[in-house]
Amino acid sequence: MASEPRGSETPGAGDTRARYRRILRFAGWNLAVTWWFELLLPRIGLAKVAERSRSKRMRRFAQRFHVLAVDLGGLMIKVGQFMSSRLDVLPPEITTELEGLQDEVPPVPFPAIRALAEAELGMPLERAFASVDETPVAAASLGQAHRAVLGPIDAADTGLDAVVIKVQRPGIDAIVETDLAALRRVGGWLSRVRLVSDRVDARALVEEFALTSREEIEYLHEAGSLERFAADFADDDRVSVPEIVWERTTRRVLTLEDVTAIKITDADGLRAAGIDPANVAPVFAAVMFDQLFTNGFFHADPHPGNIFITPGPVDVGDERGWKLTFIDFGMMGEVPPGTRRGLRKLLIAAASRDGKGLVDAIRDLGVLLPSAETTELERAMTQLFARFGGMGFAELREVDPREFRDFAVQFGDVVRSLPFQLPENFLLIIRAMSLTSGVCSALDPEFNLWDSIEPYASKLLRDERGNVVQDVAKQALEVAGIAWRLPKRLDALVTRFEDGSVATVSPALERRVARLERTARRVVSVLVFGILLIAGAVVRADDVVLGSVLMIASVVPLLFAVFAGRRPR
Repeated sequence: MASEPRGSETPGAGDTRARYRRILRFAGWNLAVTWWFELLLPRIGLAKVAERSRSKRMRRFAQRFHVLAVDLGGLMIKVGQFMSSRLDVLPPEITTELEGLQDEVPPVPFPAIRALAEAELGMPLERAFASVDETPVAAASLGQAHRAVLGPIDAADTGLDAVVIKVQRPGIDAIVETDLAALRRVGGWLSRVRLVSDRVDARALVEEFALTSREEIEYLHEAGSLERFAADFADDDRVSVPEIVWERTTRRVLTLEDVTAIKITDADGLRAAGIDPANVAPVFAAVMFDQLFTNGFFHADPHPGNIFITPGPVDVGDERGWKLTFIDFGMMGEVPPGTRRGLRKLLIAAASRDGKGLVDAIRDLGVLLPSAETTELERAMTQLFARFGGMGFAELREVDPREFRDFAVQFGDVVRSLPFQLPENFLLIIRAMSLTSGVCSALDPEFNLWDSIEPYASKLLRDERGNVVQDVAKQALEVAGIAWRLPKRLDALVTRFEDGSVATVSPALERRVARLERTARRVVSVLVFGILLIAGAVVRADDVVLGSVLMIASVVPLLFAVFAGRRPR
């Protein structure tokens, strides 16, 4: 269990302890209220009392948390932003109140920024830069950004002139550690609540949040992430990123090319530049899909302030005439290969309106426990696709709210009855997808996510077909290995009977072992036949020759399966 932070050795230790206690008081009170209304009252027959006040209580909680987050800044802003994106598990009374929560903190006075930057760079700002704008271009809870101009030598070396200096907020290290200590204590409390612990490992979730938060204030790590992201999209004319000025970058100061352009959700600015916002949405969605489902390394904070549209003649042959320019690579996520395969399966199932396939993908991702009985969930997902599948945001707004409410009640009952859990690496994936959906809807209220998902899923299917021969070969080898080892194991079993390890020798047993061996070989042959036949049918759509060869080759194990079963005369 996290202990109260001890900050007596540093100035402001009293402020640190007061901050820690204020967070715990807020969490403790609201957990107690939730326990009283949601757990105790229903048990004593007063569930209707809890239901009547639920909406008002949720709204009041969100309003109070909003005040707390703006007042304290630090990680509390990040927690609020995360809650606002959890439309899947949190009620609209909370997400709506917190959706506008940004880094609403006052800027740090420039003398404090100057002192920290000069200490990090080891020289006065007048030597490091030709000029620095003392008015911040952005003031966030973890850092602050100022525009600047490089000196003649640095400009000649880098080929850059205008830059942005990102400086860590003074004292933010202590604030982050204090907030994390408080969140660990709250996570410990939540882990004792079965309703929560059955669905999410609260402690692991806090540790994932801690890791990403520490990385976000480590600017050398951010610079490395920027370079990796740039390498992933080096040959992609849809995406650009700022250059890094390494000579003016340290752990707490990051100097980047000033790439400020049109904010991605600035519809008026886009139209003035001759860019239709509705054309931006599908490109942005596809780029985010590439990060999540193909590259496995993604921007986890793609809110409108971190993405610009850079107009102009970019590359020869590029019909768009604009690029998506990403900034702020402090919060990045990685998708492990196993999770990526599950996400690809999930996307393909969603695009094909396959309720059972979607549930299977959710199980593969570890969101559902293996023991979960999913028949009702599969039925609910099938009904969801049948009624709402393929509808865009504008179309969904035309649906009778009562129909949404009735379906939500039915669907919610099914979901609550299942052992869901949130895998550790899903925090950033959910955040990225939620923000992506929000940005696309802001660009085009009639944007239909299915229009982007379906062609992307088709691309994934083509990629999977390209690997089918390799998969078939692997499976055939595995099956052949089983076929090769099984007779040896059966022989070893017979040997144990014969060498006295088991004293009794039975002719009937030997006949049964021989029959089992023949049956095993037939089963293996049938499996190989099925694999080759299916693979041939799939590949034949793209490669007639190879597909035909595989289908013809499947006859060999089929004949073996037919004739191997006959007893020798």
